[in-house]
Amino acid sequence: MAENEFVFTAEGKAELEQELDKLKNVTRKEVSEKIKEARSFGDLSENAEYDEAKNEQAEVEARIQEIEHMLKYAKVIDSDDIKSDVVTPGCQVKIKLKGRDEEWYTIVGSSEADPYKNKLSYESPIGAACMNLAKGDTAKAITPAGEMKFKILDIKR
Repeated sequence: MAENEFVFTAEGKAELEQELDKLKNVTRKEVSEKIKEARSFGDLSENAEYDEAKNEQAEVEARIQEIEHMLKYAKVIDSDDIKSDVVTPGCQVKIKLKGRDEEWYTIVGSSEADPYKNKLSYESPIGAACMNLAKGDTAKAITPAGEMKFKILDIKR
């Protein structure tokens, strides 16, 4: 992957596009209204509501710029490149971490990773250790929590 690329599944890119649309067409207007309302309270030098609304506006604009940049350099994982015999970005992999239950994970780009939704980046310690392994293979990953051993139980597109 190129250094300035952001790797996404088709679903992940669509979610980002929806977030951008909401930020531009809903959130921006809501923040603008908050600023107008806060201005009506008078003296801006001691107006906490105004300061808060302006900070929120800055955060929204920064997120819009970030998403636009990511989409400009987005690379969507081609479904033809997703394999079911070895772990590749875009596939789902069922692993058994030593001392834990079996779990399914989707291997995604770092911009789309969300461990709470079982989406692992192929650049994360466990995601990287899974790459190109086949069903039945075992591996270990060095994580912030220490060394973790695991086995690939299943792979699907």
